[in-house]
Amino acid sequence: MTRHEEVPLPEYNEQLERDYADLRACLETRVPCLEWPLHLPWIDAIRHLKAKRGAVIMAHSYQAPEIFHGVADVTGDSLALAQAAVTCEAELIVLCGVHFMAETAKILAPERTVLIPDMDAGCSLAASITAADVRRLRALHPGAPVVSYVNTSAEVKAESDACCTSANAVQVVEAMGSDKVIFLPDRYLGSFVAARTQVELVLWNGACEVHETFTAAQARHARERFDARLVAHPECPPDVQAEADFVGSTSAMGAWLAKERPARVALITECAMADNLQARFPDIEFVRPCNLCPHMKRITLPNIYACLRDRRYEVQIPEAVANGARRALARMLAVGRGERL
Repeated sequence: MTRHEEVPLPEYNEQLERDYADLRACLETRVPCLEWPLHLPWIDAIRHLKAKRGAVIMAHSYQAPEIFHGVADVTGDSLALAQAAVTCEAELIVLCGVHFMAETAKILAPERTVLIPDMDAGCSLAASITAADVRRLRALHPGAPVVSYVNTSAEVKAESDACCTSANAVQVVEAMGSDKVIFLPDRYLGSFVAARTQVELVLWNGACEVHETFTAAQARHARERFDARLVAHPECPPDVQAEADFVGSTSAMGAWLAKERPARVALITECAMADNLQARFPDIEFVRPCNLCPHMKRITLPNIYACLRDRRYEVQIPEAVANGARRALARMLAVGRGERL
């Protein structure tokens, strides 16, 4: 296909409104009514084009609702998307998330084409550490295995013994069978893990620019002003975690809500998380003391459409790096299956 081949983009019309009535109902409280006529033609065009291309669109839980509900085939946290990349049968994957997530999909599914709608959709946490930093830490702590959060580059993963997500970090650390583990790169997730294991952790001074800016005062305000239960991500500072009724990964947040069914909850994480969980829990009122991830918001319906149309921004990883990173990711997935390392 050439870059100049066009797929006509329909204009907003009443037939589209009828065709997508169920989606409109789902998004009614999450997408401003003035934006709906702008989003709907893109949603329709993307759905038709991905069928034509035989593509699967994967979207992280921090993606905007019109992407998460409107065009994605697979949704979830980093672990869910990594697992989906392994089992996906499509030749073409469009990863709606940040760059390290697209890299992870390519590493785990090397025979498939993985595209990202914006190559500059990065991650402050992933940028906080390099492969050279990991090598220096190994030299300072000989014999200590390295567990790296999936929010890292392929090069850092390749220098690691295993990867983890916020959902399985404690499990992976303990599966390493070592009294000391180098845990990278989020210091707040690291302190959360350290409080839940007897393993000594060597931490790195990295942090997520979305979660590190939350304060305990904001959390208390949400509780007192709105009489809300508080649910925080473990990438938040410890004083924020201490205020929360529950601290856990994006998938764990959903499980907690399903069990507790609070009347009102404040999710202390990226804003889109509440928007996307609202559809699953319409009976819960979501208070939003949240921050937007500027990198996640680089992914839009128009650039998803252009990505599919032109098959642009393909993720490529050097073979040696991919092989090392694949070993670390495979160990994470093995732990998830209950296998011993």
